[in-house]
Amino acid sequence: DGLIVSEKVKSNNIDVKIPESELEAEDKGAEGEHPRESDSNILDLSSDYPRDKHISIQRHLADLEKLADLREDERKSCPLCPEEKFKACYGHKLHRHLQNLHWKVSVEFEGYRMCICHLSCRPVKPNLVGDQTLSKMGAHYHCIICSATIVRRADMIGHINRHVNKGETESRFITVRAPKSSYEVLKESATDVQVLPNHSTPQKTDSYFNPKMKLNRQLIFCALAVLSGERKPIECLDAFGATGIMGLQWAKHLRSSVKVTINDCNENSVTMIKENCHLNKMKVKLNMREEDNDETVGNGEENSDTIEVTKMDANVVMHLRSFDFIHLDPFGTSVNYLDSAFRNVRNLGIVSLTSTDISSLYAKAQHVALRHYGCNIVRTEYYKELAARAVIAAVARAAARCNKGIEVLLAVALEHFVLVVVRVLRGPTPADDSAKKVRYLIHCQWCEERVFQKEGNMVEENPYQQLPCDCHGSMPGKTAVLLGPLWSGPLFNTGFLRRMLVEAVQYGLDEAQPLLKTLVCEAECTTLKHFSTHSPGDENKQEECGVYIRTPNTSAESYLVHGKRKSEEVLRGTAKRQRAEHSAEHPPFYYNIHRHSIKGMNMPKLNKFLNYLSEAGYRVSRTHFDPMGVRTNAPLAQFKTVLVKYSTPTYVGAQAEGPVHLPGEIQVGEEVPAAAVMKVEEAQLAEDDKSGVAAAVFTQSYPTHCAAD
Repeated sequence: DGLIVSEKVKSNNIDVKIPESELEAEDKGAEGEHPRESDSNILDLSSDYPRDKHISIQRHLADLEKLADLREDERKSCPLCPEEKFKACYGHKLHRHLQNLHWKVSVEFEGYRMCICHLSCRPVKPNLVGDQTLSKMGAHYHCIICSATIVRRADMIGHINRHVNKGETESRFITVRAPKSSYEVLKESATDVQVLPNHSTPQKTDSYFNPKMKLNRQLIFCALAVLSGERKPIECLDAFGATGIMGLQWAKHLRSSVKVTINDCNENSVTMIKENCHLNKMKVKLNMREEDNDETVGNGEENSDTIEVTKMDANVVMHLRSFDFIHLDPFGTSVNYLDSAFRNVRNLGIVSLTSTDISSLYAKAQHVALRHYGCNIVRTEYYKELAARAVIAAVARAAARCNKGIEVLLAVALEHFVLVVVRVLRGPTPADDSAKKVRYLIHCQWCEERVFQKEGNMVEENPYQQLPCDCHGSMPGKTAVLLGPLWSGPLFNTGFLRRMLVEAVQYGLDEAQPLLKTLVCEAECTTLKHFSTHSPGDENKQEECGVYIRTPNTSAESYLVHGKRKSEEVLRGTAKRQRAEHSAEHPPFYYNIHRHSIKGMNMPKLNKFLNYLSEAGYRVSRTHFDPMGVRTNAPLAQFKTVLVKYSTPTYVGAQAEGPVHLPGEIQVGEEVPAAAVMKVEEAQLAEDDKSGVAAAVFTQSYPTHCAAD
């Protein structure tokens, strides 16, 4: 076992095999000792160089007995206990002691047993008198991987499991890195990355890789590809690299158009990123501020196959350097990094952030949302869009603190994440315009009607008058709640989304294409399913500030604006055009057709219902936030009116199949008060009662189509 007999232990007066490295450490004295933490249960005694394992770590019980040198005719002391705890005894008694105490009370790992140790190799707290010699020696275990000393057996098992989760399955007495066989190589978008076996558990591994976020990575890649077509080369930063999969995809597909920097504050993740760069035949340019003297792959020359890898805090790297494209994807919220991101981002650059704290954003932990985003939210039918607008509001406030405005290019809220992509517009005027779009929302808790609060600082006597519904007059008590502050501007840029769709088709990103088509229809608020993806040189689009803006009656060629003064002129022109075309923006929020369906009525198919609303003169589209959601500029009362009109009864006796006739002179397309909708619902319920109980029982016993037969 690599142990030598060196000297006698004074406490036991017997020959004990002690590692040579420990003797050398004792000769060095206090200089080689690690600082002691009195309140910690773990003392890390590891070092960078290989060392022999502790005598309490053995493979077999016979190896442990060899340390005691058992003899029947002589008294021997226990090699793992001090003299005052276990006195010297004969061989048969010492054998039972080693077997029943040290060998049984142990932690097993890969054929070795870490037996419990009672020696004074772990500093303990002094007693009340302050005499260290009178203090009780505590039992502990020695870790076979990092040589740490841990008191409790349960803590030792958890400590070993954490090593296994990090891939450190080999002892540091031999090597620090895990063997290559423990890595798993995954492939995504023609990019190979090696990950640890537990890559899907973010808090227990240094190389977190989530295959479910593939769609998120494809959307970010499309946004970067669009930006790379505007100016070359662009400096882009992946602030939280983990395995480096996102930055590798950027460099591998966009080549000389981008200069990729992958950052991570974890040393093991940085090592993994470097190995993944070699795996994809990319050269690594190390940061000059790194303290370690690793070998730099390549000659440090700038070429298309070089990726810069840095090891520092994300806030630090964004404060030190300027970038054209920054992506933030921390574990949880990203509000802690917004100030640093907008500090040095270049004008007309793009900042994208992925928020995975969906429990707070989706109103499951409202106090956390208030703490992180300064936003009051509740669970509503449009909670996903509410989450996206809360994140954009935090982004707009952070950009305004740096005298920068934002233009929202893309906002996606799905099951596992909320993705926001914004363009940065430098200057106090865009910052003021963005700050004015952060407003409060008035939400009715009875009918879920909603409206943004009017601009201005004057206090209104009755804020309920801003709501289109009359629930406050017909219902007792307070019926509305104030949500926000939220982003009240548009969530999509149609021209940018079309260009993203072109890039997705060009690079064969199959998962992103259906979502981008839905987003284009949602941005234009149309139900058209078939549309062509033209090239950026379209005649009915012109580019200002790097963004393609729809101009239906113009045929100007696409152009790019260079220079600060020209950019400011185009910014003012863009603002005027946006004010003129404000009515063409997509309406905020959406309605869930199931939430507002009438009881006892079969509502129409979703696509047919969209056509009915469109025929009534309203703008309508589906939304990616909710598969059964309808984005429309129709008020809720008119939405319910159309829904009631084209719903059919679920039974036969009440009425023949066909649209329901509205009472009175109410016609579709007119403003209908909520009371009229309530009368329609009451009339339908009255007809349900007239049909009798027999028809209802028959309908419950057999399917609807059988009853119709």
